[in-house]
Amino acid sequence: MLTDPAAPVPPPLVVAALVTAVEGLCIVALAVFEVVNLSGERIMMGLSTGLFFAAYGATLIACAWLITRGQTLARGPILLAQLIQLGIAWNVRGQGAGLMAIALTGVALIVIVGMLHPATIAVLNPESKIERD
Repeated sequence: MLTDPAAPVPPPLVVAALVTAVEGLCIVALAVFEVVNLSGERIMMGLSTGLFFAAYGATLIACAWLITRGQTLARGPILLAQLIQLGIAWNVRGQGAGLMAIALTGVALIVIVGMLHPATIAVLNPESKIERD
């Protein structure tokens, strides 16, 4: 939890959480699109893919909300999602999806920088400060 609930959440953490929440919303929208466009020969694949994307997106949205409340356990899933996103960007870069690769990379780097910013770390891990007496 945040050490002082009345203290403002640092801007890098807010930006990282907002971008993560938008990512989650986009993934939930992808899940809805997948389920709406089911076809007869791939119903089970479409349903399982839609369910996975819905759960993944909802988890990112929940983690984005929790991290702004000082729940440090949400940091791991957020950072892992960004590393996966960087891998996807690397994979699609040469397949005619250069702009998508650039967008995925940019978004992931914004979140990673926000999550690893010293102000974010200081708020989420107040005991990590070295006391000097």
